[in-house]
Amino acid sequence: MLSILLDKPGQFTAVDQPAPRPAPGEALVRVHRVGVCGTDLHAFAGKQPFFSYPRILGHELGVEIIDPGTEPHGLQAGDRCSVEPYINCGRCIACRRGKPNCCAEIKVLGVHTDGGMRPVFAVPARKLHRSAKLTYDQLALVETLGIGAHAVERADIKPDDTVLVIGAGPIGLSVIQFVQVRGAALAVLDVSEHRLEFCRKQLGVVHTLTAGPEATVQLRAIFGGDLPTVVIDATGNPKSMAGTFDLPAPGGRIVFVGLFQGDVTFNDPNFHRRELTLLASRNALPGTFRDIIALIEAGRIDTTPWITHRFSLAETPQRFPEVAGNPAVIKTIIDVPAALPSD
Repeated sequence: MLSILLDKPGQFTAVDQPAPRPAPGEALVRVHRVGVCGTDLHAFAGKQPFFSYPRILGHELGVEIIDPGTEPHGLQAGDRCSVEPYINCGRCIACRRGKPNCCAEIKVLGVHTDGGMRPVFAVPARKLHRSAKLTYDQLALVETLGIGAHAVERADIKPDDTVLVIGAGPIGLSVIQFVQVRGAALAVLDVSEHRLEFCRKQLGVVHTLTAGPEATVQLRAIFGGDLPTVVIDATGNPKSMAGTFDLPAPGGRIVFVGLFQGDVTFNDPNFHRRELTLLASRNALPGTFRDIIALIEAGRIDTTPWITHRFSLAETPQRFPEVAGNPAVIKTIIDVPAALPSD
């Protein structure tokens, strides 16, 4: 069957592989949609931490169950599912304490182990989240939305919070949608007017700011003279992340959902004087996937604006560089042929 392999930074290869055989506890799934995310783009550019080559990418997935396996977890052949791609050990202290998203031995599909850029593969049945209503496009977006939803969970945002989201890329957009669900006052800051316009027109964001020296003054004007109680940085940019320590109100919270390879430094007296809380946010929890599916099914989260580009699995080696360097891209979806492999 056709599989797309990232051999090294900047080089995809189409290869022919046999269909996998599921192990005990695994389900065999047919991949219908693959979302392209920042992790994939960073891997293509050679800038993704925790990554090795060669690798089959793809962890934002809308799939159909072919065989639910020996431990079906209530699933049946034909079910449409989103895949929770964080394969955790179940034994370490993080898993035992209900945080499988940061398992000490975690293997993320498409990062530490091969993912879904292929028509069929095997995945633990416990990592499949079913919906009878959502399309494969919507199911492929659940994981991206989960990153933002978990960041909002980490921030413990309440309706009386004031929130600044820095970075209006796909992860920032997912954060924005769940801040809106929580009912908090919101402002969004980015360097790109194109992305800020997307926030205004497609997500209904009222307050958008262009990054620059006047941003702090503008924030105070938006929030009645105060700085925000929560700042969520989704840029993965070291300068931006270091700058977040000047932005929260006293007693405020910072959440880093973006990631880069390096160190973040801050002024300790400034940090202590305002008793700030700094949080990291990684992946998402199983319950977050179920909550997001329910919110989309209920019409409280609209995925319609997200998908801006699309191509087929076979076109990936040629088309991927186009979206990797295109600032107009919000979300690319890869369509995978529905036909089963012959072997």
